[in-house]
Amino acid sequence: MTDLKLLSVEDARARMLAEVSALPAETVLLGDAIGRVLAEDVAAIRDQPPFTASAMDGWALRSADAPGALVIVGESAAGHGYEGVLGAGQAVRIFTGAALPAGADTIVIQEDADRQGDHVTVPASEAGAYIRPAGGDFRAGQPLLAQGTRIDPWRLSLAASAGRSEISVHARPRVAIVSTGEEIVEAPAAPGPYQIYDSSAPALAAMVEGWGGLAAKLKPVRDELDAVIEALRTAEADLIVTVGGASVGDHDLVRAAAEALGLSLKVGSVSVRPGKPTFFGVLGDGRRLLGLPGNPASAFVCAELFLKPLLTKFQGAASTFSLASARLIKPLPANGPREHWMRAKLTYEGGAILAEPYRDQDSSLVSVFAAADALVRRPGGAPAQAPGDLVDILPLARA
Repeated sequence: MTDLKLLSVEDARARMLAEVSALPAETVLLGDAIGRVLAEDVAAIRDQPPFTASAMDGWALRSADAPGALVIVGESAAGHGYEGVLGAGQAVRIFTGAALPAGADTIVIQEDADRQGDHVTVPASEAGAYIRPAGGDFRAGQPLLAQGTRIDPWRLSLAASAGRSEISVHARPRVAIVSTGEEIVEAPAAPGPYQIYDSSAPALAAMVEGWGGLAAKLKPVRDELDAVIEALRTAEADLIVTVGGASVGDHDLVRAAAEALGLSLKVGSVSVRPGKPTFFGVLGDGRRLLGLPGNPASAFVCAELFLKPLLTKFQGAASTFSLASARLIKPLPANGPREHWMRAKLTYEGGAILAEPYRDQDSSLVSVFAAADALVRRPGGAPAQAPGDLVDILPLARA
C-alpha cells in the first residue's frame, strides 16, 4: 500500500472522485429545487415573450403618424391586449409588458405625450422604439439550462419562465458524520477534566448541508474497536465521514474498523498540512468512507479540499476546484515538503486582494478558522516569499 501514502492533494482528490458517481434522479417541485443539481436539460416550450410587447408605459401607434394628434381607440394592459387593428391616426394606451396592438410599430412614452380627452398629441417616434420583440429573451426549443447545473434563484426563475412546475434533480447524498475519541463530549454535557467539546462534527454537518448533502451527526464513539465497527456498520449513508482516529496510533481505530468491514483503501494519506492522516476508501457494501483527522483545522481544511468535491460529484455537478490569487501582506518563510494550506485574513485595496496568513497555524485552533476569510496554498518546497508576492487562495464562504 506504499503507493497510496502521502499522495499529492490533486492525486488524492482524483482518486477519491474516481470512486463516486452521480446519485439517481428524482422529480421535485420547482420551489424545492434551490441548491439541487439538474438531472435533465431544460428547454423552452415557447417564445419568451410570446408576443411583441411594450417596454414602457405610454402610447402604441404607427410611427408614420407621428408627430401629430391621434384618436385614442383603446387600451392594452398586461394580460389584456387590444383586440383590434390600429388604423391611421389612431393610438392605444399601453402599459409595460402589454402586447403591442396589430398595426402599431412604435411606443411613445407617457411623459412625452399630452392627452386631451379622447386625443393624444405625440412627438416624432422611430419605428421599434421601446418595443420588446417576441422571443427577445429566448425562443421555443432553445436550451435554457443544462444537466449538471446547480439551481439558484435566478436559474429557478428561468425554469419557471419556461413553464416548469417540477424538475428532475439528482438525489442529495446522505452523509453520516462519526466523531471518535475518549476526549470528545457533546454539549451541553459536562466534560471531564481531560475532555473537550466536539467542535468538528457540528461544523462538518453544517458544511454538508450547505454543500447540498443530507447530514446525520451520529453520537461520538469511544476508542473501542467493536464500538467503532458497529458505528460504521450501522451508518445509513452514501458517504461516511469519520473525525479522529485516522492516524496509526494505539488509539486510532477507524482504519482497523473499516478494514473489518471490507475496506478497499484508495488513499492512504495525503502530503498536506494540516491533514496528513486523511484517508479514503470503499467499504465492502459499497459505502464510501472519508477519514478526517481529529484536529478541527485539519478536518475543516480537508473538508474543503476533498469532502466538498465529493458531494458535488454525488449530485451530478462538475467537480471543479478553482483558486483565486492574492498578494501577500507579510513575508513567509520557505515551505516544507508538504503542501500547506494556511488560514488567512483578506483585505482589499485598489481592486487588489491582499492576504495575511495568521501567525499561529496550530491545527487545534478553532478561533483562527472562525476568523479566517481564506486558505492560502503554498506548494511543497515553496521558497520564501516577500510582501507583494502572489499566492493562490481558496476563499471561504462567509454569510
